[in-house]
Amino acid sequence: MFHKAGFGRIVGIAGLSFLALVLISSGIACKKAGEAGASTAEGGTAAVEPQAGSGIKEGLNEVTGKVKTALGNYFYLPQVPGFDFSVTGQIQGGDATTLIDKEVVVKALFNRQEPNLLVAQSIDLKDGAVPTNVYTTTDPASPGDHFTQIKRAGYAEIKVTNLNKSEDWEGKGKGKAFGKLIPGPNNQGNYISILDPANDKETAKVIVDSLTTYASYYIKKLRLFDTYYFYLTIKDSVAKNLRAKAKEIFHADVVAIGLY
Repeated sequence: MFHKAGFGRIVGIAGLSFLALVLISSGIACKKAGEAGASTAEGGTAAVEPQAGSGIKEGLNEVTGKVKTALGNYFYLPQVPGFDFSVTGQIQGGDATTLIDKEVVVKALFNRQEPNLLVAQSIDLKDGAVPTNVYTTTDPASPGDHFTQIKRAGYAEIKVTNLNKSEDWEGKGKGKAFGKLIPGPNNQGNYISILDPANDKETAKVIVDSLTTYASYYIKKLRLFDTYYFYLTIKDSVAKNLRAKAKEIFHADVVAIGLY
């Protein structure tokens, strides 16, 4: 037979346990929501299925909207969050930047192997009673520098523990680093200032030899952010006797940029 005080303690413990379970579950849900939010802000989705509610299906799709961001072969319509559009040939009048702030009707292909990309087959400008065609193709291929969400898994994060500890990056071939893009002296070239995500303190610099058009497009698209993850092809290391002065550790080509 339970005493009232003992029963009260049991009820109290059970209540606290239930509350802890609710808080843990809420925390997990918030973390997932945050990750999903970052993916949407970045214009990508990690799943191979189209984003729920987007109306995008396998094969040919027709989308209408105003172009918000564009560079080279890529452009973005806020009306279709989670996707970028690409062209494989020349748009009448130039590249995709000629479409910025214009209303367009795009017919584009969706392929699950490239889950965040729609490959334009035709683009019409809605600049009058009758739309004007500025691009037509039958080529389903994506641009060669397109970086799929699926590729991210092959880029482990580079953690620089010491400027002279070359094994932190040498031999890896590729990796990702958190930081910000900064201009070189006299605006010659670019560097990546690698930051510690815990305190935003600089741990090292990477000399950027090149950025793909896709990476440059994402810098424009993520203009509200100044720090990203840089997906890198790792190249030659800087000589050890030169690293301490400028904290530069290796050369790299930037193949993509993202929020995670």
